[in-house]
Amino acid sequence: MTEVRPARVGIIGCGDVTNLYLPGSARFPAIELAACADLDMERAAALAERGGFSAVTPEALLADPSIELVLVLTPPVAHAAVSRAAIAAKKHVYSEKPLAVSRDDARTLLAARVAGVRVGSAPDTFLGGGLQTARSLIDEGAIGEPFAATASVAHLGPESWHPNPGIFYGVGGGPLLDLGPYYVTALVTLLGPIASVSAVGRGLGTERLIGSGPLAGRAITAVVPTTVIATMAFESGVVGGLTVSFDVVGSTAPHLEIHGTAGSLILGDPNRFDGEVCYRPLGAEGWETVTPGFDTTVGRGIGLADMIEAIRSDRPHRASGELGFHVLDVLLAIEEATASGRVQAIGSRVDRPDPLG
Repeated sequence: MTEVRPARVGIIGCGDVTNLYLPGSARFPAIELAACADLDMERAAALAERGGFSAVTPEALLADPSIELVLVLTPPVAHAAVSRAAIAAKKHVYSEKPLAVSRDDARTLLAARVAGVRVGSAPDTFLGGGLQTARSLIDEGAIGEPFAATASVAHLGPESWHPNPGIFYGVGGGPLLDLGPYYVTALVTLLGPIASVSAVGRGLGTERLIGSGPLAGRAITAVVPTTVIATMAFESGVVGGLTVSFDVVGSTAPHLEIHGTAGSLILGDPNRFDGEVCYRPLGAEGWETVTPGFDTTVGRGIGLADMIEAIRSDRPHRASGELGFHVLDVLLAIEEATASGRVQAIGSRVDRPDPLG
């Protein structure tokens, strides 16, 4: 990426995901982690010690005029409120996924933007070498006209190992809102916006037992479906399927497949940056592994670094709030379809972000 004047970034929310952002951000000179804040000051102090920056209260971080951008890493239910507070303090915002847990909160967040303030949203895994290589192949016409896609992530939920897994089964959680953003973001950035969805689901109201940590043995009740199978109609005419589950003991289903009139692609896990790309052109007897055309060693933070670079050069950033809103809109429509049994139209649209150069 282009070397630019770095932005001083303050983190609000000091949970487990910081273990990915600290090393991921370190490789980008555009990102200067300057402070962190959390309602739990002990947790903030522990992160500050690891990161080599100061721990402050959320109010103090937002009041600091040297902080240019706020990285929101709170639990999902707090994303919108913390992001709005940062915007009110005239700071750019980059939020962990999902952008919010309701359309109204997300709309309010985007509408709250003031002149010169930008909103970005994870995931940024679509900027990794695997998915960017796939994007290049599709754009070059290697598979002809895309017409079908499938996405699948199916395994057991996090209650056996996570010390506080309740958020994964609450509002804004479940496999759909926790894992779905990676898969739907990948599909939208590869194939364009989604026009309508339908879905079936199960697992609402089921109980899980926490298996480790201080809450071990306590029961969790899922207030969202724990397995969802959806169909998606893309605006381009591509038809797609999505399976997400916290109930599956094991699966060998490919994470992503894209099929076109002249070939097919099998892609790696869009929750990672380094997924392998396999290509089979029409008439070939087997698959070939494609040499990545982009960096596969990047990590969490590339979307934030791209946003800072975009601010400096006055261009659109790729992991945008608009992309995050469309993905949220799709995922909530899928969740609604599991209850209604009807096809749900998607009201939002977004352009595919530019590929990396």
